Amino acid sequence: MIKRELQAKLEYYAGKYPIVTITGPRQSGKSTLLKHVFPQYKYVSLEDIDMREFAMNDPRGFIATYPSHTIIDEVQRVPSLFSYIQTHVDNLDECGVYMLAGSHNFQLMESINQTLAGRTAILKLLPFSHNELNEAGILPHSIDAEIFYGGYPRLYDKQIAPNEYYPHYIQTYVERDVRLIKNIGNLSTFTRFIKLCAGRIGQLLNTSSLANECGISVPTAASWLSILEASYICYMLRPDWNNYAKRLVKTPKLYFYDTGLACSLLGITSADQVQSHYLRGGLFENLVINSFIKRAYNNVQEPDLRFWRDSQGNEVDLLEYNGEVAVAYEIKSGKTFSQDFFKGLNKWKTLSGAGPDQLNVIYGGNNNLVTTQGHVKGWNIE
Repeated sequence: MIKRELQAKLEYYAGKYPIVTITGPRQSGKSTLLKHVFPQYKYVSLEDIDMREFAMNDPRGFIATYPSHTIIDEVQRVPSLFSYIQTHVDNLDECGVYMLAGSHNFQLMESINQTLAGRTAILKLLPFSHNELNEAGILPHSIDAEIFYGGYPRLYDKQIAPNEYYPHYIQTYVERDVRLIKNIGNLSTFTRFIKLCAGRIGQLLNTSSLANECGISVPTAASWLSILEASYICYMLRPDWNNYAKRLVKTPKLYFYDTGLACSLLGITSADQVQSHYLRGGLFENLVINSFIKRAYNNVQEPDLRFWRDSQGNEVDLLEYNGEVAVAYEIKSGKTFSQDFFKGLNKWKTLSGAGPDQLNVIYGGNNNLVTTQGHVKGWNIE
C-alpha cells in the first residue's frame, strides 16, 4: 500500500479519542487506510444491504455484535446508529473503540455534531497528493499527465486509464451518491451542471450565468453547488476581505478537489490534450491549490486559503494565512520564468506592507530561485 501522509495523525488520534472519523470523497482510500493501520479491527460496511438493515432495525444487537475495535464504513447511511454508539463509548470510557468512515460530508457531520461532538476526532482524506505520488515513485512524468491522471488511488493501484475510470466514477456519483443527498429528478441536467462547473475552474463564480446556461433557477444552482461541495467534488476559494482601502472583488472562485475528474468532465481524453487546452492555466492553478488543501488536511488542520483581487484586475492567486500573517503565491503554468510573474504580488505587497519572504511564484519550470522580489519554485522541485 502507498503510505498516506494522514497515517501518523490517524494512529495518534486513535489513542486519544474513543472514535476517529475519516471523511472525504468516495474512493479516496479511506477504507484501505483504516484496514492497513488497524488490521486487527473487524470491518463492517453499511453499504452492504444486510448490514445496513441490521444496524437500522436492531441497533442494540449491532452494537453487541461489534462492541469494540471495529471499522464501520459508510456510517452516514444509518444516522440513527450514532446515538447508540454515543451511549456505548461513554459507558466503555476507552480510546480507539470505533473507526468510522463516510463520504457524504454534511450528512455525516450533521449526525456527528448532534451526537458525537467531543467524542471523535475528525480527519479528512483526499486523493493522493503530489508528495505522496512522488514518495511512492509513481508521480506522472509531466505536469500535464499529473493534471490528467488526478490522484484517485484505484487509477494507480489497478493501472486504470483515466478515460476509463472517471466516466464510471461520475456515473456512480450522480446515480447513487447524489440521490442519497438530495432528490434530484433530472440527473442528466445535474450531470450537465457539473460539466459546466468544470468549465469555470479558476474563474470568478457567476451563479446566475451558470444557472442560465444549464436551464435551471439560481436557487437550484446554489443548492446544487452546495451538494458538490458537501460531497468533495468542488470547493470555493473565498476572496480576501482585507481591502487595504481598495475596493475588492467579493465573488469566490470555483475549483475541483481532483483535476483528473475535472479533465474527464471537460472531455479531455489524454495528457497531450491538456497541453493545448484553453483551461490549462486554470487546471495547473487548481492542482497547486489542491496541494495546499491536502497538506492542511493531512495535518488535521483547516486551511485558511484565499485569493486577492481588486476592482482594477490586480490579483494574487493564493493567500495562505497563518493567524494574521499571509503568504502570497502567484501560480503560473509556463515553464519559463518571467519577472512579470511578480506584478500582482508587488501590487499586493505595496498595499499590505508584506516583505519579500511573503511573496512566492510557483511555476511549471524546473528551477528554484531566490530573487530580490521574492521566491520562485518549480512545481516538480522537492
